[in-house]
Amino acid sequence: MRPLRAATRGSELALAQTRRVTAALGEPAEEVVVSTVGDRRPDVPIWELGGRGVFVKEVQAAVLDGRADFAVHSAKDLPSSSPPGLVIAAVLERGDPRDALVGTALADLPPGAHVATGSVRRRAQLASLRPDLTFAGLRGNIGTRLEKAADFDAVVVAAAALVRLGLTGAAAELLDPGVVLPQVGQGAIAVEAREDDERVLAALARLEHRPTRLAVDAERAYLRRLGGGCDLPVAGHARVAGDGRITLSAMLATLDGHIVLSATGSGDDPEALGTALADRLVDESGGAWLLESLRGLA
Repeated sequence: MRPLRAATRGSELALAQTRRVTAALGEPAEEVVVSTVGDRRPDVPIWELGGRGVFVKEVQAAVLDGRADFAVHSAKDLPSSSPPGLVIAAVLERGDPRDALVGTALADLPPGAHVATGSVRRRAQLASLRPDLTFAGLRGNIGTRLEKAADFDAVVVAAAALVRLGLTGAAAELLDPGVVLPQVGQGAIAVEAREDDERVLAALARLEHRPTRLAVDAERAYLRRLGGGCDLPVAGHARVAGDGRITLSAMLATLDGHIVLSATGSGDDPEALGTALADRLVDESGGAWLLESLRGLA
């Protein structure tokens, strides 16, 4: 049989993650490098490009049209639903889900410090914690972001990216999820394949880490119910106990962080848990008004 073909972005991090997947498969695999709109427009904020999906649509298309057999993604980049014809065939064991401050720890940032981040989720939560902070946009691969750190008091990146690139020494602080709640799917690697490709689905099934799948499914169900993405200050992080019980913490905020709604719930069904927590925030905590006001700004 011919080697499997893995669709991936061409960034150093994306290639490192793809090679982690192909090594775990234990069989030869070829890389199909795809350029995405998010890669081609590093000067434009993600939410202005369309939010979630700007780093994955072209990679997904390579699988759908047969140029590749599966696609490797950072789970946090995925829209809350796969396109018709594709399924998430495996979710690997999650890495560090936290955000990392590069440059200066949060408590050491001076009054009015200038923090760079391309994420409205990070900005809203940091602004809620420290209303004195000022913010600048930040795009580019991890190397570019670290190079830009010298221009600011701190920049914010995903801790998992630093770990996978051997750059953990760059972090001044890892922000506990109780302080800054991570993005849905952050730290996890998701692999998509065609829903009717039995050979590939069987091969990828060996990579599945059940607790991570349950956690990510709960987070994605929460996001899907809200209908949000990178254009909204939304966060969700789930933990799975040894008995399979899932605890999901979720957040929805205004862009300036003046209002932060949060909720936590537990359950055994990830879809039901994520949906119920979203409904609680929307129906009982004022989330409906908040979502309407946020989308009115789009």
